[in-house]
Amino acid sequence: MMKTARAGWTVALAGIVWAAGVYAYDFSADMVMTHGGGKQTGKIFVSGEKARVETQDTVSISRADRKVVWILMPGQKTYMEMAFQPGSVPVEKDAGQIEKVLVGKDIVDGKPASKYRVTYAAGKEKTSVFQWFLESDGFPVKTEALDGSWSQEYRNIKRGNQPADLFEIPAGYSKFSMPALPGR
Repeated sequence: MMKTARAGWTVALAGIVWAAGVYAYDFSADMVMTHGGGKQTGKIFVSGEKARVETQDTVSISRADRKVVWILMPGQKTYMEMAFQPGSVPVEKDAGQIEKVLVGKDIVDGKPASKYRVTYAAGKEKTSVFQWFLESDGFPVKTEALDGSWSQEYRNIKRGNQPADLFEIPAGYSKFSMPALPGR
């Protein structure tokens, strides 16, 4: 049950990664995520339209180029495949952004950053979040719900190309499917 919850959190966080618009950069970083009073740390790797999020028990690999998300369970050497939701990924860094209002200045991971209230639109839905962008180059280093219920922050950012094998299913893993719920 706990592993399922962690896998769900990993999938949700992968969506946050894309919503933050960081895929315009190739980088790796440590992540600190908070949600519902809990805190989780992990690692993120991004290269083009590919992202890998590693948490304690699971690894999520999002491949917009293949329209697939793989959830890996390294302890069991298994993975689950899910359809990628193309509507959740902007086609360019600021796609869907309809408003960006400067709220103030802050320090994130020891670096000066500008804090904005950013509103995105996807179809009829609108979502607003706080986002911190490095003053040096506009890199989005932190995203937080307006009510503070969740946040995601990148630390120890390393820019540059990432190894291609990070975005593939490792050799020796077998695919599993979630059993169908009764009555469906």
